[in-house]
Amino acid sequence: MLNIKKEGILLSKTELSFENESVLNPAIMQEGGTVHLFYRAVRVGNYSTIGYCKLDGPLKVVQRNNTPILIPCSEDASNGIEDPRIVKIDDIYYITYTSFNGINALGTLVTSTDLIHFKNHGIIVPQITYDEFKRLAECTNLVNLKYFRHVRHFKRDKKVFIWDKDVIFFPRRIGGKLAFLHRIRPGIQLVLIENLQDLTTEFWNNYFLNFNEHIILDPIESIHESSFIGGGCPPIETEKGWLLIYHGVYDTSEGYIYSAAAALLDLENPTKVIARLPYPLISPELEYEKNGIVDNVIFPTGTALFDDELYIYYGAADKCIACASVSLSSLLEELSLHLVKN
Repeated sequence: MLNIKKEGILLSKTELSFENESVLNPAIMQEGGTVHLFYRAVRVGNYSTIGYCKLDGPLKVVQRNNTPILIPCSEDASNGIEDPRIVKIDDIYYITYTSFNGINALGTLVTSTDLIHFKNHGIIVPQITYDEFKRLAECTNLVNLKYFRHVRHFKRDKKVFIWDKDVIFFPRRIGGKLAFLHRIRPGIQLVLIENLQDLTTEFWNNYFLNFNEHIILDPIESIHESSFIGGGCPPIETEKGWLLIYHGVYDTSEGYIYSAAAALLDLENPTKVIARLPYPLISPELEYEKNGIVDNVIFPTGTALFDDELYIYYGAADKCIACASVSLSSLLEELSLHLVKN
């Protein structure tokens, strides 16, 4: 059995107005012994921006900004920007987050070459209604029927799109293409493109006509992810495959319970799942994970590797940022015991 060490709370809310309700779900960029955190900062009223702090090593905070590093800059994000992730491809940082306008929650991209100046590329996921999605995805008759149940129905004055969150880029091109994960409930899907300009309406129409081919992971029968799953940390390249740490959710009479889970994807064909843990990697057990803004939540969003120790950073109960660690080699060995039959 894996030995998971819970390192405790790393960041909590402050009295600063932009983060006086909670801090959670950080994007992690490791550069040598330095770890950069770009975290979701929530002010009272549930309005989110992105804060920044720097670590010396995996756990020691040495700098924390007193203003947000990223703020909403469009009507699509009028109610805040949430849950960032970050990777570096060649010399460019790709930072993704969810734009929320009170109704629609959609994956958005900004890029940077220096983590000081940022270029906003806007929403990069499809802006598609449920009826449009259903019409296209039903054509193959192969899609998990849960995709037609996990939909929020609103009667509002704004156009309602299917929520498409957890946009996470792979940290290198695969077969010469940019690759990113995204999440339309209840599973995790993959996009491969030559460049961002490929993401046209025609591209997405063809994508949904063959939607089943793009689903990497759907929920399995194991109770920890029986309701739905979603992206977590950017994939980690190892000699055995892409290590994907994601979140799994199941419903109880007291609400959803979120845990961290793990799978291994083929390096050159990440639609092929090599292995998958049948049990949660990290579950909400401690007080700060079980009680908060949203109870019973572990939401992993970034990692850092020091020697063989993998540090997994996560939002705990939507209230604070915590960290757990595990031996990378031990995790890969454990995954090798749970190969997936393709």
